Amino acid sequence: MPSRTRKFRGLRTHGRGIKAGRGAGKQGGRGNAGLHKYKFKSMLIYAPDHFGRHGFKRPAQIVEAHGAVNVGELDALLPLLRAAKAVQEEGDAVVADLSKLGIDRLLGSGATERPWKVSVTHATERARTKVTVLTSEKEKAAKPEAKKAPKAA
Repeated sequence: MPSRTRKFRGLRTHGRGIKAGRGAGKQGGRGNAGLHKYKFKSMLIYAPDHFGRHGFKRPAQIVEAHGAVNVGELDALLPLLRAAKAVQEEGDAVVADLSKLGIDRLLGSGATERPWKVSVTHATERARTKVTVLTSEKEKAAKPEAKKAPKAA
């Protein structure tokens, strides 16, 4: 079976038309070339937000950075907690206040060698199954439902 090139020998343009096989000339450039010139109309139709700035970036000083730690990392944090005087020992259990280290989230990956009682702003459900969470955002946000008064007829 002859090759495609061999097949087109003797045919001036090899089936591509005049100048069609020379780079990106016939299509008006490659990619987004010409969007501000000769492809402007198609840019308005298919990508009207292509040019210009969009949105904004919040200043770093007002963006709240959350410190998070996994349950498995608690044992390694013990020396830091002792230095910050944020830990007490109740028998075999360790009672720690993670907010003194700037940690406000407790995630549930890993395991600890000893039982822990942790005071933290937010703890995931998986972390709650592994350690005792003393205070958390969920408990603060949970309000008892008020009983609705029956409508007077």
